[in-house]
Amino acid sequence: MTGTTMTFTFRPVDPLTDAGLLHSWVTHPKAAFWMMQDARPEDVERAYREIAADEHHHALLGLTEDGAPAFLMEKYDPAHRELAGLYEPRPGDVGMHFLTPATDTPVHGFTKAVITAVMAHLFEDPAVLRVVVEPDVRNKAVHALNAAVGFVPEREIDKPEKRALLSFCTREQFEKAVTA
Repeated sequence: MTGTTMTFTFRPVDPLTDAGLLHSWVTHPKAAFWMMQDARPEDVERAYREIAADEHHHALLGLTEDGAPAFLMEKYDPAHRELAGLYEPRPGDVGMHFLTPATDTPVHGFTKAVITAVMAHLFEDPAVLRVVVEPDVRNKAVHALNAAVGFVPEREIDKPEKRALLSFCTREQFEKAVTA
C-alpha cells in the first residue's frame, strides 16, 4: 500500500524473534497509551505469544520497502476481544491498534502513511466492512489521525484500563477520506 510515497508490507509478529524490538517500542515514553511502560522483555514476548495463539487477535509488523520493521499493528474481533460487551458489534467489524516507534529523526507524513496503510490492509479483506477503534480519550494525536482516514467518533466508553473514544470507519468513509 502506498501512502505519501511510502510503501509497506505486513508480516505476522514472531513473538520469539521480535520481542526485543517490540519491547523497545512499547516501553518508550512515547508509547504510554500502549500501557506496557513497565513491561520486561519476557512480558512482551509472553503477551505476543498469547496474541499469536488467539484466533480472535493478530499482531503484524509493518515493513518498509527494504524489509525493516517500521510499525506494529494489531487487528482483533471486537465481538470477542477488547470491546466484547461494550458496544453492539456488526458482521464485518474488525478492531485495530497501531503503534509507530519513537524516533530521533521523524519523517513528515510517516504516521499518516502508516495508518493509511493499516486501514487499506484491513479493507483488502472483503469481509471487513467497518473498522472499530477505542483509543484513550486523552490521546488527541491519534484522534486527529483517525479523523484523517475517515473515523467518526460515536461515544466515550469505560474499559477496565481506560476511558476510550469508540470510533468507527466504514470502507466508504476511508476511501472518501484518503482520496479527498
